[in-house]
Amino acid sequence: MAIAVRQFDAVVVGAGGSGLRAALELAEANLRVAVLSKVFPTRSHTVAAQGGVSASLGNEEEDNWHWHMYDTVKGSDYLGDQDAIEFMCRKANEVVYELEHFGMPFDRLDNGKIYQRPFGGHTRNYGERAIKRACAAADRTGHAMLHTLYQRNLRAHTQFFVEWMALDLIRDQDGDVLGVIALEMETGEVMIFQSKATLLATGGAGRIYAASTNAFINTGDGLGMVARAGMPLEDMEFWQFHPTGVAGAGVLITEGVRGEGGFLLNKNGERFMERYAPTVKDLASRDVVSRAMATEIKEGRGAGKDADHILLKLDHLGPEVINKRLPGIREIAIKFANVDPVKEPIPVVPTCHYQMGGIPTNVQGQVVMPDGAGGEKIVRGVYAAGECACVSVHGANRLGTNSLLDLLVFGKSAGEQIVADLKGGRAAKDLPKDAGEGAVARLAQLDGATSGESVAQVGADMRRVMQLHCGVFRFPDSLAAGVRKILEIAERAKHLCIKDKSKVFNTARLEALELHNLVETAVSTMISAEARTESRGAHDRSDFSDRDDVNWLKHTLWYKEGNRLDYKPVKLKPLTVEAFEPKARVY
Repeated sequence: MAIAVRQFDAVVVGAGGSGLRAALELAEANLRVAVLSKVFPTRSHTVAAQGGVSASLGNEEEDNWHWHMYDTVKGSDYLGDQDAIEFMCRKANEVVYELEHFGMPFDRLDNGKIYQRPFGGHTRNYGERAIKRACAAADRTGHAMLHTLYQRNLRAHTQFFVEWMALDLIRDQDGDVLGVIALEMETGEVMIFQSKATLLATGGAGRIYAASTNAFINTGDGLGMVARAGMPLEDMEFWQFHPTGVAGAGVLITEGVRGEGGFLLNKNGERFMERYAPTVKDLASRDVVSRAMATEIKEGRGAGKDADHILLKLDHLGPEVINKRLPGIREIAIKFANVDPVKEPIPVVPTCHYQMGGIPTNVQGQVVMPDGAGGEKIVRGVYAAGECACVSVHGANRLGTNSLLDLLVFGKSAGEQIVADLKGGRAAKDLPKDAGEGAVARLAQLDGATSGESVAQVGADMRRVMQLHCGVFRFPDSLAAGVRKILEIAERAKHLCIKDKSKVFNTARLEALELHNLVETAVSTMISAEARTESRGAHDRSDFSDRDDVNWLKHTLWYKEGNRLDYKPVKLKPLTVEAFEPKARVY
């Protein structure tokens, strides 16, 4: 089968915050760049981010990047690489001011400076008390950011391919990445996008869980592509469960509610976070709050007729504050919980929200993997940024608002590195003769199957297994059973059958391709979690309740071939300052 080929200097897969920030850097450097997106760019999942982007601007009170760095290292439960964390926190002010100059409509203080609110895990003076560090546009910060970056890309004449799904990376015999093979979703046309540089900015994969704040498009496409291309995935056992998803719906209620003064109550009307985090209370890091909520529910103090949720109270803030700072939250609560937060509390439960792990990269966004001699090698031609990447700045637990900062800092950094690599004379290489054959074979198998497994049923079974066996709390027997079950599901996913063979608007065909990526993500998560015999950040095991810095201060690397695990040490040495040594993590 002859596949059409289009050539570009760079291809960006994904049009969320990191993809758009990188594409802007490339387009403004006069490179020919193509951005592939499954949805219209302003519908990418960055649009759902609510609370803010962190930067130590100090607009309302004294702040500095050292405190931000400390909070991020501590929040990561000391699994974050401190050189990358320093890089991000030092760059924060620069990228936020840059975004402001792009036209980002931040809320303002009376003096005209950017409004900042407190957020979980962010403190002054190395943990003394909560600090105002989250730069916000009401409770629609991601929405404002995404539209700002999209408009800036239009100004720079970035070329978009909307409703195109990347299927696989193309690697040659040297291991270099030469582009992607992609599918136009409307027509079923398959095309190779050949490029000197390919940036993966495909976002998270929260749809591996039954209860998730993630959009249906968050199917781990970049992770699946990297795994099938023979590269590892890093720290996939670490998934953040956001404390406040709407009970029964999973829709996100921003941490900004608690930043503005809201708080959590159990069925007895008790502010229980005072028992779990006496200093910062409801603004502890997300893993701490989620476990506290799950414990309250497990011990019978949950609210509602089934005692299965917690109450988020904000009516005491008054209609003026709610309507000015949290208008979207009021709308969400009315639509999805049938409560008006001006009058009554919102029912919430911990819900899968964010992946800390992903594609291993350095701070320049270059994909790296072990070189076999104790070091790392750069995989030429491929880069990653945003939630699909693991730099690692989030370690075992991400602080709220560091996600939008991550995509700005490393989207820009990856773009700058691609420009440098291409202007340094990287030549285009010829495509291998078998380019794209793996993806074409998968499509042919789907189209030719007359019997087999239902896409919907395999997907539902996968999400049920992940929710039951790899959730907020993890138990040894349950993890072992989860490994067996998820491997069975992976085998079933090889034999999918779609009833509608039409190639036009065939959602089952697309969902089957997305399920291939979700299964790679789920398998890597379950196997990595079962192997890590400690509790750290979002990974909480009943049989190993303590953090083990002697044996487990290291990153997990999972390879698809043979479901093999490898490890590499955490980088405890920052770039210019003294390291923050691991210590007990209390709030």
